[in-house]
Amino acid sequence: MNFTFKRGEIVAIIGGIGAGKSSLMYSLLGEMKYKENLPKPRVSVNGTISLVTQKPWIVNDTVRNNITFGKPYNKKKYEEVIHYACLKRDFELFTHGDKTMIGEKGATLSGGQKARISFARSLYSESDILLLDDLLSAVDVHVGKFLMTESLLQYSRSKTRVLITHALYYLKYVDKVLILENGRIVEQGNYEMIRNSNRFKEIYSSMMKDEKKSRSDSISLLEL
Repeated sequence: MNFTFKRGEIVAIIGGIGAGKSSLMYSLLGEMKYKENLPKPRVSVNGTISLVTQKPWIVNDTVRNNITFGKPYNKKKYEEVIHYACLKRDFELFTHGDKTMIGEKGATLSGGQKARISFARSLYSESDILLLDDLLSAVDVHVGKFLMTESLLQYSRSKTRVLITHALYYLKYVDKVLILENGRIVEQGNYEMIRNSNRFKEIYSSMMKDEKKSRSDSISLLEL
């Protein structure tokens, strides 16, 4: 597997379940094992990295401390970050705003809140590279569009952004798309280049089936 992400690019990684998307991200961090009898892999990273995992890491502390995470509190920067992570409304609903204590492993938060707090932390860290593992699937469509068009494309435009996503309608916003299959890159290029490939059509068809099933299950639950 050979690839290069240019500084300031926004790259999407797509593929079926088990294709190796998350493993690719962890390999960029040097967190993947490799077979000793094979040539040692080389990963060259120019800059600092922040990772937003599929299951966001939350500590038992205040919301604010989960975002600043040991860095000095900068009011202007902090307010920018909570705006671009769509957290202002959540803070209004929390009992003590951003001073509210979060339960163990974020037990008191919804999945979307955990994801956006973790995203806010990555923005506050001012890292050069953002690795985002399926962030947009944890939020609703309106928030997802804001995070993509305002937070990632505009506010973070100087950063290199690598995004695993199952929401294929966001691919039109990215510079490059990688399609993974069985731990290999089988297609790469811009959206216009890959959208008509057979592999993309297969992924699109599979994801549309899953989305329809999810909607059907939701309707069934509402009927009950």
